[in-house]
Amino acid sequence: MTNWGLLLKIAKTHLITRIKQSSVAALGVTFGIATFVILISFMTGLNGMLDGLILNRTPHIHIYNDIKPSEDQPIDYFDELKNSFNVVNSIKPKQSQVRVHNAKALINFLEKDKRVKGVTPQVAAQVFYLAGSSQLNGRVNGINVLDEVTLFNFDNYIVKGSAEALAKNSEGILIGSGVAAKLSLDIGDKVQISNINGTIYNLKIVGIYQSGLADYDNIQSFANIKTVQRILGEGSNYISDINVKLHDLSLAPAMAKRLESEFDLTAIDIETANAQFETGTNIRNLITYAVSITLLLVAGFGIYNILNMLIYEKMNDIAILKATGFSGNDVKLIFMFQAMLIGLVGGVLGVGIGYGVSVIISHTPFETEALPTIDTFPVNFNGTYYVIGVAFALISTFFAGYLPAKKAQKIDPVDIIRGQ
Repeated sequence: MTNWGLLLKIAKTHLITRIKQSSVAALGVTFGIATFVILISFMTGLNGMLDGLILNRTPHIHIYNDIKPSEDQPIDYFDELKNSFNVVNSIKPKQSQVRVHNAKALINFLEKDKRVKGVTPQVAAQVFYLAGSSQLNGRVNGINVLDEVTLFNFDNYIVKGSAEALAKNSEGILIGSGVAAKLSLDIGDKVQISNINGTIYNLKIVGIYQSGLADYDNIQSFANIKTVQRILGEGSNYISDINVKLHDLSLAPAMAKRLESEFDLTAIDIETANAQFETGTNIRNLITYAVSITLLLVAGFGIYNILNMLIYEKMNDIAILKATGFSGNDVKLIFMFQAMLIGLVGGVLGVGIGYGVSVIISHTPFETEALPTIDTFPVNFNGTYYVIGVAFALISTFFAGYLPAKKAQKIDPVDIIRGQ
């Protein structure tokens, strides 16, 4: 019957008496696991940050009334030409308004859907920003401010002022950082807005918005939805866009197609709108996991080499153990215990060091105008990565120790003693 306690005690004694070799082996595990934890935490944190920049402010479904040419042209109604190949030049868009028809009824319908987390209407207006002799083309989006904050983290991109200030001021505007810079405007200043008919409105700047996308910040501003309706000269039922956020993002493509067919509107889901970005995300994730797995495999080979050398150095110990009555299986178990102990100590130290370095990285300043909401480097402290690190340390040391231990099991003590 195997005496597990005695075998474990012998394994610990071997490790302690050869503390330098044991420390080197444990450090090999430690640095491999620490590097894995640091890399995957940082890379997944970076990917999460980039995903968040898009997903946080992008509706899962964007509904609007797209202006496009009529599918059926007058020539299509002539029976005599049905079997002919007809070419129509200079096709004009069909007469249609930008507004979403029966928008309020559609919003009520969507809000009753259990799949929908929230719905926000918007009114878009093409305008000119006026400041003295300066004039800029731009766009003002009318929004329900507090709903945008709740559903799309709108307040995360306000670098000056606040969303509440805009919500409370019917004559206020949240101006893009690019517009503010070009016209030398700041909070508290007045800016003149001219619609396409030439009517001018004076609005007070209550905040500055910066998305990190220069082309967007150079033209875009936000105001209350009623303010923009007034700028356009439209009533309270005028809605140009409807943004929908779902509880489950994966339902967006199917739901968008259904809305298009049922309501004769254009509905763009987030996967279609950000197809290129999603491809980039998948590639970054693939590279991250490929590099991480490679690091673990390299660490595993290092562990194998170190344990292999340890066993060759302990040939005399093996001979003594066998000569005193320990079986080959007992010897194998002793060296397997040693490998597992090295893996456990190295793995725990590795995730500890990995966590410490990750904390340091997460507190390192990272400031750029392109990412106004980011103050420090992004790090993902997902506990799963730490569990994987310790688990791999144990698994890799098990297999790395198994083959050398198998050799030790077959060693004949007589050959060792005779060689001495």
